[in-house]
Amino acid sequence: MNTYTFQDPWLLLLLPVAFLGFWRLWRKRPTLRFSAVQRARSAGAGAAARLRWLPFAVRALALALLVVCIARPVRLNEQTRTLTEGVAIQLVVDRSSSMLAMDFERNGRAVNRLDALKDVVDRFVDGGGELAGRKDDLVGLVTFARYADSISPMTLDHEWLLAGMKDLAPAEPGSGDDGTAIGDGVALGAEKLRDATEQRGELSKRIKSRVLVLLTDGENNAGDIDPTTAAELCKSLGIKLYTIGMGTRGMAPMPVKTPFGMQMVRQPVTIDEDLLRKMAEITGGQYFRATDSRSLDSIYAKIDELEKTVTEQKRTVQAKDLSVESFRLGGFFVPPILTLAMGLLLLEALLSHSRWRTLP
Repeated sequence: MNTYTFQDPWLLLLLPVAFLGFWRLWRKRPTLRFSAVQRARSAGAGAAARLRWLPFAVRALALALLVVCIARPVRLNEQTRTLTEGVAIQLVVDRSSSMLAMDFERNGRAVNRLDALKDVVDRFVDGGGELAGRKDDLVGLVTFARYADSISPMTLDHEWLLAGMKDLAPAEPGSGDDGTAIGDGVALGAEKLRDATEQRGELSKRIKSRVLVLLTDGENNAGDIDPTTAAELCKSLGIKLYTIGMGTRGMAPMPVKTPFGMQMVRQPVTIDEDLLRKMAEITGGQYFRATDSRSLDSIYAKIDELEKTVTEQKRTVQAKDLSVESFRLGGFFVPPILTLAMGLLLLEALLSHSRWRTLP
């Protein structure tokens, strides 16, 4: 941003002195005596006579520019460079059929666990409510049921990621896709997180920490990789693991296929909290339990607080002396002010010794 100012603005008080040259216009002029002036009056004044003030005006303007020069006019060009140390966050989300349990609320009405999670993740990534968002962070999305799948790579294009989260559907109850492969999901998330932060050149240099947030509402019952082995993998890669167990304590209404169609049946909530706690402890992370929408909000707010991005701003100000350096003003090239003043003084000398030469 350009700012125009003066280093010694008090010297501008000398500007009235520059216009004292005009005093010569009103000062008594030398006269010549003639016996009659009627013919001179009838002839009228020529262009040179009507513009006899021009040399004085040029001189006054030149002196005014010299006063401006000694007041040291400068253009300050302020540049701000923002350096950001970000966090790479991999979200690993359980989409097994148990995520259809209707034990959460949103806007005063009951919703299933997955819809409640979508709302919180949207605000966690994009900001909203008490969450500032993660605009400077790489964020990726991996989901799992019986099999793990990458929905969005690690990216700064959060709109793309959130669109994938919005379209996420839970596995059909009793289908071949249903299950809870916690170990596979965490291992895939860790692999994607490692690849993204090691192959991005300059971007990887500003990643100060790598985080994996696992959310599940059940027990590991599928997949090829043991969850603790996946946690050890995270530890070896320098990834901190936050685990979240999602679901009310006791019983929860769950959609179940019956001869009469899908029915809501209250079933016990089973979460392997010991396993999730152990996985988090292996990596130096934390385990949380979300039993309702409010606690889920507070958990993501806590993670948001624990994994802060660091932003540093560096300001540089460059000063350009307009007296001796050319500059642009309003799209036009302007030579140094001192050059303009010298040019005007030269013009005044030429005018005063040619067409507008006066009697001594």
